[in-house]
Amino acid sequence: MRPPDAPLLSPLDAGARTKDVVRLLLISPKFPESFWSFRWAVDRVLPRKRSVNPPLGLATLAALCPAHWQVTIVDENVGVAPADPAADIIGVCGMGVQFKRQRELLAYYKARGCFVVAGGSYASLCPEQLAGDADAVIAGEAEYVWPQFCRDYEMGQVKALYRETGSVNLADSPTPRFDLLDLSQYTTATLQFSRGCPYRCEFCDIIVMFGRKPRCKSVAQVERELDALRAAGASNAFFVDDNLIGNRPVAKQLLRGLVAYQQRNGYPFRFGTEVSINVAQDAELLQLLREARFEWVFIGIESSDPATLKEARKQQNTHEDALTSLRRIYSHGIDVLGGFIVGFDNDTLETFESQYQFIVASGIQAAMVGLLMALPRTPLYARLASEGRLRADVDGSDNTKPATNVTPRHMRYEQMVSAFQRLHVRLSSDHAIARRIHNKVRHMGDPLYAGEYGLREQLGIVGRLVFRGILPGGPRRIYHFLRSLPVLSPRKLPLVVVDWIAGLAMRDYVDRHFAAPDDPDQTALAQRLRALRRAIAKPLREGRVVVSMRQALRAEVCVAFKPTMDRALVKQTGLQLSRLLSRTPSRLTLDLRSLLHGHEGQIAYLLQQLARYGDRVSIVAAETLRGRGALKWPHFNWVLPAMAVGTPCSRLTTAR
Repeated sequence: MRPPDAPLLSPLDAGARTKDVVRLLLISPKFPESFWSFRWAVDRVLPRKRSVNPPLGLATLAALCPAHWQVTIVDENVGVAPADPAADIIGVCGMGVQFKRQRELLAYYKARGCFVVAGGSYASLCPEQLAGDADAVIAGEAEYVWPQFCRDYEMGQVKALYRETGSVNLADSPTPRFDLLDLSQYTTATLQFSRGCPYRCEFCDIIVMFGRKPRCKSVAQVERELDALRAAGASNAFFVDDNLIGNRPVAKQLLRGLVAYQQRNGYPFRFGTEVSINVAQDAELLQLLREARFEWVFIGIESSDPATLKEARKQQNTHEDALTSLRRIYSHGIDVLGGFIVGFDNDTLETFESQYQFIVASGIQAAMVGLLMALPRTPLYARLASEGRLRADVDGSDNTKPATNVTPRHMRYEQMVSAFQRLHVRLSSDHAIARRIHNKVRHMGDPLYAGEYGLREQLGIVGRLVFRGILPGGPRRIYHFLRSLPVLSPRKLPLVVVDWIAGLAMRDYVDRHFAAPDDPDQTALAQRLRALRRAIAKPLREGRVVVSMRQALRAEVCVAFKPTMDRALVKQTGLQLSRLLSRTPSRLTLDLRSLLHGHEGQIAYLLQQLARYGDRVSIVAAETLRGRGALKWPHFNWVLPAMAVGTPCSRLTTAR
């Protein structure tokens, strides 16, 4: 295993290409931070982890390549995209939330003369938006079109677009190249059993990409993938199917096969997956999930209002009271993560209160509440476009942010966004975290989750939770934590610990992203800039540091250090910049290109001060520092060096 601070080494660094070898570099762009990042948990509590899920799609793509191709996978969420790779082809994937960074990477490598290929779910939905950025675009499932691209590349006859228009038989899907991923960097390994969903939710893009008839792999295929994951050292696996029980008879066959696999191999895996809430009405399914060791399921609940669910064409959620269904799932010892949406046509400002009350009563700690977002090619997008209710000023790719491309029907847009922010603040309070734990634990049967590390590491996790999460919250949080402990049911204690970790991770995200004002031109920014300039007045006069600002959609403060950086300057600058980021929504660019060797200590001290807001901080640095820094400080936006030209405030290419 490569040490975390070692340089990125791969076949791509091995020199000139041999006659018959094609060197392929596959890159997963950095995700913008969201609730799904669980950044506080990954950074502050869990041991030796950098991200949640590895890029399964790229591992599958690698397995579809000819045997003589040399393939390297770089995930920007745990590693560094090389500035000057020795690659024949560079492929960049991306979901909607990665689209901006995907385009930046494609533009960077194409400008350097590399042959670039774009793919992923967003390229499948909107290939025309990437046509000018890539030499070839792969749209749709890759099992058939990617081998065709590989053949065409070797023959020098590459087409601009490869689009899957038929139905892929998943029997033809290979075992992903898990050996190309360092799975120790992730909290969870991933695999897939099926594609497609039988339902027709208006807002969902799954049926657009994969159809309404679920297609499945064989149990033998899944077992081979589990064998490969075991060989790679994984024990915590997430079936990424959008609905594992979309075809119930086949899903039951899979679960029976997983029960047998677990029994034969001494229960090496802990599983999680996504299902529809009607799993609760099938006693056999629930029992099989338990026997196969599915410790948790994610359910798209969306709303507790039957009228809203029918309006969104989500009738499968209306067969039974949702709380009754959830508590039946809990009774089998299975935890529930939930997805919720606000902003349907039937919703009003009162909906936010009903969502809050339902989520607290449900006990769901990892409650991902988003504003309704109209994704391209979905029925919702088409309907709202015809009604003139799509906002062109909002990126419609991430519904966990306080913005949406949908104009609501029964409330003003600004009211909805403000209520959305308040809802998250309420849900992330110590009181709401503790109440949800109580409401879950009292309905939870013998929980499957019993911790996922050895005793020593589990004690370390609890210690870090207490000293980094509970005690800093003061007497109120300590009280709510203590009252949530299941004194009479000690087997439920690991579940309570993981719920507090999830709850505080979401609170940390809310504090950093929802608490700051939305207006980029605000008095607070001017005040913080004046305070910064006063604190470093002498270094500013001497030209040892340069501070400037530009105004775009959001203010960006730029700070460039000269080679005479010292500890006192770093301390004062870091203190004032951290206050600026905490009290305004501004972005920050640090230009460290002038710093010579010997300043590593000062740089580390500065980044430590700003780490909490790293997703809003872009860093321009020499390649050696960029490589080491992106590994040690992965949540900052490390700029690809060739794109950082001109003044510190010139337009930069970053992983936002």
